Amino acid sequence: MNHYEQYANVTFEQQGQETYVTAAHADLELHGIGRSAAVFRIKDTRLVVKVFFPDYTHIAAEEAVIYRTLEGLPQFPRLYEAGVNYIVIDYIEGKTLFECLTEGIWIDASYIKQVDAALAAARRLGLTPSDVHLRNLILTPDGRIYLIDLARFRQGQHVDHQWEDLKRMYRLYRLRFMPKRYSERLLNGVAYLYRTFVNDPRH
Repeated sequence: MNHYEQYANVTFEQQGQETYVTAAHADLELHGIGRSAAVFRIKDTRLVVKVFFPDYTHIAAEEAVIYRTLEGLPQFPRLYEAGVNYIVIDYIEGKTLFECLTEGIWIDASYIKQVDAALAAARRLGLTPSDVHLRNLILTPDGRIYLIDLARFRQGQHVDHQWEDLKRMYRLYRLRFMPKRYSERLLNGVAYLYRTFVNDPRH
């Protein structure tokens, strides 16, 4: 029985390149909209429901398989339910590493090691981690790292080098004279140039 299917009835509207939520269940709090889905926290719970746009509903099944494969690993949210166009997973309280950079929150080397350990564990299970970036790495208040948005961990897909490139930049970030806070506009600009000219995880 699907306990959360009622929350998947979300209406979207696309305006140009942007997608907006025009109707959703009253118990849902919008937390963000990405390239393929919107994420809502279910009120009075520690859960989120990720509802995929009509053209991307196939990703729900793909991502559910990945979460089930990773079940039990501490760096990944637990999957509770999946349907035709949605998945329900743990709500992870914290800040993305992107937010850490925009707010000047120090990114410790131990966080990088946690990501490396999580990716190594995923590879041992036969997955191919890809498209690992600052917005899908969450730092919790107690210093733990979680990885979310796992659709591009599919088996046998193209291996990108985005995380290794981020680690190279981290070595510069640690230098004493380098700034520890950056504007969102600057980071978005760098990400756009990187995807365009260096590494496009969609291919």
